[in-house]
Amino acid sequence: MKEKELTSASGYAFIGVGFALWILGGMMASAQTGLLAGLLFFLGSIMFVGLTVINPNEAAVSTFFGEYVGTMKQNGLRWVNPLYRRRKISLRARNLNGQKLKVNDKMGNPIEIAAVVVWNVEDTAQAVFEVDDYQKFVEIQSEAAVRKLAGMYSYDNIEDEEADITLRDGSGKINDMLEHELNERLVRAGVKVIEARISHLAYSPEIAGAMLQRQQASAVVAARKQIVDGAVGMVEMALAKLSEKEIVHLDEERKAAMVSNLLVVLCGEKSVSPVVNAGTLYN
Repeated sequence: MKEKELTSASGYAFIGVGFALWILGGMMASAQTGLLAGLLFFLGSIMFVGLTVINPNEAAVSTFFGEYVGTMKQNGLRWVNPLYRRRKISLRARNLNGQKLKVNDKMGNPIEIAAVVVWNVEDTAQAVFEVDDYQKFVEIQSEAAVRKLAGMYSYDNIEDEEADITLRDGSGKINDMLEHELNERLVRAGVKVIEARISHLAYSPEIAGAMLQRQQASAVVAARKQIVDGAVGMVEMALAKLSEKEIVHLDEERKAAMVSNLLVVLCGEKSVSPVVNAGTLYN
């Protein structure tokens, strides 16, 4: 069922008509014409029953004996058929701060994840008639979407080195995919997701310590690898410069000793104490 607009009249004129009928009914009652007075009072009351106030970013879904007749979105004091049943719905943007969920990522690691969803009602007819409670529907489907997304990707690329996208991805791809997944799930309820973001992501407490040690070890290995790569480059440059400037001629054994000493100096975690050779190079 799709939304359709219901045209309504300004309510201010009908307020005047209602009061006029009441005043006229009171005059008839004083003239002892009770039946006509009662009819006028009844008609005046009907004028007021048909009044409704529509606030900004608000809509009123109207039905007539179970049949959907349209949605009023004009702001202000409006008047429609008094027999219409009206249900007001907010069209404002809303925040859903999801609870922390304990799920397994792609690699089977237990993690904690939560998301914040900004949404609003776009189709009032679908929101009212297609689902039982559209707000509860948004909450449940948001949780399901987060669980599905968490199971499709690993926490980071330490466990899955071939992964292009991880849950910790900082480029926003995970948030974009979450938003797309939510829009597909919530279109039935006439709800549009404006923004969806992961608000909490962490390993579960039972494995958090072990994973932290693993991340620290990986960081140390990566740092040492970069140091070794730099040291090898510096040694290579030093040998090339010595050969180019013809400062000293070294045989293969002396080159190996020099490379060993330079690598110790450059790759060592602590500062080294140099030993100065005051004699000949070959003694």
